[in-house]
Amino acid sequence: MRLLLRLAWQDLSASGHTLWVFCACLALGVTLVASTGGLYRQVSDGLLADTRELTGGDLEVDARSPLPDDVLTWMRRRGEVSLLTELDTMMGTDAGFQIVELQSVDGHYPLYGELKLTPDISLNAATLQQDGRWGIAVDPVLADRLSLSPGDTVDIGQIVMEVRAVISAQPDRALSADWRGAPVLISSEALEATGLMLPSSRIAYEYRVRTTQDPGAWEQDFFAAFPDGEWEVRSFMQQGDRVAERLGQVASGLLIIGFSTLFIGGLGVFNSVQAYLQGKLGTIATLRAIGLRDRPLAAVYLLQIGMLAGLSCAVGAILGFGISLVGAAFAATQVQVATAASSAILPCIMAIAFGLLTAYTFSLPAIGRALSINPAALFRNIEGATTETPRIWWIATGIGTVATGLLVLVVLPDPLFALSFLGVVIGLLLLLEAIVRGIRAVALTIDDKPAVRRRFALRLAIANLHRHGSSLRTSLLSLGSALTLLVACATVVATLIQTLAETIPEESPALVMYDIAGHQREPVVDILNRAGAARVDMAPLVQGRLSRVNGERLAESGDAVRQREARDEHKLTYQANNIDGVEMIRGDWWPEGVVEVPQAVFEDREAEQLGLEVGDRLEFTIEGRTFEAELTGIYRQKGLQTRFWFEGIVSAGALDDHISRYVSAAYMTPEQAIKAQEDIAGVAPNVVSVRTATMLKTASELLGKALVGLALVAGVALLVSLLVLTGVMATSRSRQVYDATILHSIGARLDLIRQSLNMEYLLLALVTSLFAIVLGTAIAVPLMIVQLKLPATSFPLWPGLATALA
Repeated sequence: MRLLLRLAWQDLSASGHTLWVFCACLALGVTLVASTGGLYRQVSDGLLADTRELTGGDLEVDARSPLPDDVLTWMRRRGEVSLLTELDTMMGTDAGFQIVELQSVDGHYPLYGELKLTPDISLNAATLQQDGRWGIAVDPVLADRLSLSPGDTVDIGQIVMEVRAVISAQPDRALSADWRGAPVLISSEALEATGLMLPSSRIAYEYRVRTTQDPGAWEQDFFAAFPDGEWEVRSFMQQGDRVAERLGQVASGLLIIGFSTLFIGGLGVFNSVQAYLQGKLGTIATLRAIGLRDRPLAAVYLLQIGMLAGLSCAVGAILGFGISLVGAAFAATQVQVATAASSAILPCIMAIAFGLLTAYTFSLPAIGRALSINPAALFRNIEGATTETPRIWWIATGIGTVATGLLVLVVLPDPLFALSFLGVVIGLLLLLEAIVRGIRAVALTIDDKPAVRRRFALRLAIANLHRHGSSLRTSLLSLGSALTLLVACATVVATLIQTLAETIPEESPALVMYDIAGHQREPVVDILNRAGAARVDMAPLVQGRLSRVNGERLAESGDAVRQREARDEHKLTYQANNIDGVEMIRGDWWPEGVVEVPQAVFEDREAEQLGLEVGDRLEFTIEGRTFEAELTGIYRQKGLQTRFWFEGIVSAGALDDHISRYVSAAYMTPEQAIKAQEDIAGVAPNVVSVRTATMLKTASELLGKALVGLALVAGVALLVSLLVLTGVMATSRSRQVYDATILHSIGARLDLIRQSLNMEYLLLALVTSLFAIVLGTAIAVPLMIVQLKLPATSFPLWPGLATALA
């Protein structure tokens, strides 16, 4: 063994530099897998370890009004209770108005974790009244965005308040706070003084509980004690499950990209090893001729692969570990969780295992083929010698493939993603094989055409597409895969940019408003009309629970999803000129005019979860009162054009007894929207208003970050593919030299041979580009229609076309 190891090392030292493509492909693939896996594990462990802090307690009871005294007494006997009151509103600054989430807490807050302010003062000192002015503590992201610092003043509701501190650490900060509304801590007395606590305001009362009792048992006891209560209860375990599920889906998508790149890099491994061993055919034949058996000879090259693969995977794992640390540090500042570098070690080890498996799985066929060289070739021509991979080497390759697939199933957090990924890979290979066979059949047919026969260079190039050992399959699989990713990304991004630049400004309102009280309707409409609004739509917003379907109580249905939905509130409204811009997918709207029996249509996702069908009888409960409606249709939200995301729309008049607040959409210019927003804040400070221009800016920023991420991922995939093509060219070089020598010896001119090679590469490029354009578009269009829910009109195809051809 020592002799074989020494022989392998000496041989590798002398000529191993030709395997740089092997090392680069493997290192890049392992880097992506290690970095994405390490980042996921650090963030996941940090979030799940702090789930109690993120939830705010062991359990949380959500209510729309303060809980009765008997309920609070029951809860306090079974644990420590802390009340957090939340209210979305507008905060006025010198930079304009910004939507924020006011949070009023009691003395028990927080039950878990620690609230830290800058400067280092108590929350009571930051929010109490001094010199006739109340104080607040603001979120750091909000403070940075609006350039706020302690001592500045802001307008909230009917009063002016002073910024006393910036929140440096808040354990239960919502993950969606940056775009939904950043938190602003305020005292309960100051919240009352703002004048925002109106019947029309959406006030959330969150009662956090810290208990030594099992959360699941506590929840069951709570429902048993108050069976008719309409309050929502969630435990930190349920929150953790939801967080883990979402993180698992995101991580699975990222890891799939890494695995895909590693798979493409595997082709570079194969080509690089094959090119390297082709240069060793004479050495292998000589060693076999002097009596060296196949087993020790195979061990020499397997040891070489192990040495290079181990070094490349180690480099990739170190790079991936470093990238995951940087990513985790950035993520920790966004979601305020503690991450541990030790969590990234196991993913890096798994990435090394994937790299080694990939290296050996893709190298085995090339090693087996090289070892099949006959020593008799030494007396003829090594370059023209016929070699073929023995069956035993293909079996070993199959075992490596199965092992890799099983490892993918084990490593990916989401099993559905893992199975889908393996299914797509198998489907892509089958599709590729069918395409290769089809192209070869077409090339063979064209080869016999008289027009081609008269052009020797063209005929030779076409013949190279259908001949044995052609680069067609490898080119499609390597460069075609990377180009497919680029085309899909380019098409999606171009469509989103076009939608943001054209569709939304034309079809969406410039200003949307929430929490308009009944007595504020006319003043708000007058302000909008005076500002020059071309159209104003206003509709009620009523929150109710779906309690029965066709007479069956959802809470007693035995279906866990239906039972959960029975305690969930749905946003209901009137059609009001289709204020939410929805489109019907099943059934239809009710006829115009007054209907005798209330009619309703429901949003498709809610309808699917509840198992609703057109014709069902629905019973809603709103503040203790009920009304029935017949389901006449199911609609779909229009994605980016959606304003309020109502779950149900009912016929006019059905909600009249329950209306306390309204929402509105105004169509005007951005400049008019700014003026109207300021005037509404002066007359109705409780009204939450959001300008489309602000949302577009946020969407553009998010799209810009997504563009950077997509460009980096696609760039790495393209780099690996180009490295693979380098290996393809290296593998084809000896064949091209041999063919060119034969052709030149029988009279072919060098410029004609050069022409044929250029045409061969051009044909490969065109076929690969066409493959990527068709497949990339086939991936992007369903993604945009089904997932992003963009209107199925015209998608810009030229960016994908230009990307592939370039």
